[in-house]
Amino acid sequence: MNHGSLFTGLGGFDLAAQWMGWNNVFQCEIDSFCQKVLKYHFPNTKLHHDIKETDFSQYKGAIDVVSGGLPCQPFSVAGKRKGSSDDRYLWDEMLRAICQIFPRYIVVENVRGLVSGQQGMVFERMLTDLETIGYQTQSFIIPAASVGSVHKRERIWIVAHADSDRSRGLRNKNKKTRTPKGDELLAKQCAIPNWDNFPTQSPVCCGDDGISDRLDGITFPKWRNESIKGYGNAVVPQIPYRIFSAINDYENSQNNNHKN
Repeated sequence: MNHGSLFTGLGGFDLAAQWMGWNNVFQCEIDSFCQKVLKYHFPNTKLHHDIKETDFSQYKGAIDVVSGGLPCQPFSVAGKRKGSSDDRYLWDEMLRAICQIFPRYIVVENVRGLVSGQQGMVFERMLTDLETIGYQTQSFIIPAASVGSVHKRERIWIVAHADSDRSRGLRNKNKKTRTPKGDELLAKQCAIPNWDNFPTQSPVCCGDDGISDRLDGITFPKWRNESIKGYGNAVVPQIPYRIFSAINDYENSQNNNHKN
């Protein structure tokens, strides 16, 4: 399966796709710190910097799954909840990218406040937009706690599937067998290296924040501030991994049915 991500952040969706054995074809992320992280961990993936300035038609017919965690500030209860009037409301740009790529599957993540923001009109519009261009949609509220996290972190997840077979079979030659088995993979995910020495030195950014070392112990290194912000905006990758696994299982069952 070929995967591309929009609003990639630190790459939670892409990490889940990597666990699946999928190909991470492209990413799109405007934050400079997140770009450094993505380039380090996904050096072979094409990185686009600004969704507003990117033409995604180059990927038409080449991507199975497009994922994206839209900027949550327009809907988060921690903000002013301006919804579609917020400058960071970028659903129209994501929809444009989807129309240009037309993947078989779409997975969208956002804060739970998206469901109730502007009396639910924005959420309903997103579902209607996807259904209008040919997708069947289903939404779920899934907390991070459902995959063993110590915090609740409820999020809305929209999963959409192209309502036709027009793109099926275009990339069968690129399909990979998923290994190792899911339970073994989840066990590996929980094995965090160097935990005893946390926080460890970032492999992407050095600890030098440009401030005199005479203030060490008082200041917070810039890379650590950026890391915390990135984690706060990131998805818990075990959740898209479960969603991707369901997609993979469905695809395998459909392929077996076609063979029979």
